[in-house]
Amino acid sequence: MNKLPEQTDEQLVSSYLKGNDMAFDTLLKRYERKVFTYILYSVKNEEVAQDLFQDCFMRIITKLHSGLYTENGKFASWIMRIAHNLVIDYHRQNQCANLVSNDDSDYDLLNDSSIAMEYSREKEMVDIQTLNDVKSLIKKLPANQREVVLMRFYEELSFKEIAETTGVSINTALGRMRYALINLRRLAEKYDVCLAG
Repeated sequence: MNKLPEQTDEQLVSSYLKGNDMAFDTLLKRYERKVFTYILYSVKNEEVAQDLFQDCFMRIITKLHSGLYTENGKFASWIMRIAHNLVIDYHRQNQCANLVSNDDSDYDLLNDSSIAMEYSREKEMVDIQTLNDVKSLIKKLPANQREVVLMRFYEELSFKEIAETTGVSINTALGRMRYALINLRRLAEKYDVCLAG
């Protein structure tokens, strides 16, 4: 029989589910640094990261015992997805109360001509200041909305490219952009930033 550290993830999972708790300890040691580093980078608070890290491994244990992991050689990806979902849930729960979620409105801001900015030389200085203000507001957006805005306007990616990069559908990417624009307008009002120039 192989020593535990030499076994594959799937062998360790199988051994753990047969009652060998040391097999799970080996998995934990194998991935704890990667998972914790990802969570800490995402939430930027060590105490919160510790809590989410513990929650992550409790979910892994629960899901393993519920048969929700199938042996496909992608255990690392599976646990990172669980960690990612916990981080997303954390950010959703801790958003500013006046931000809307991606599911709260049918209003299509993408087709609202009132937010279009008409460029002219007289407004150049105002536009520069507005750009700096908008950058500050973007930092306050929920992580998934901020990501889409940065990819679209700063990296100039298409919505198809954004969807492929983030692993979501094009409709989801479009929805995140729509709600990012709604939230930017709300934040602009809150912080008295003029978006119209």
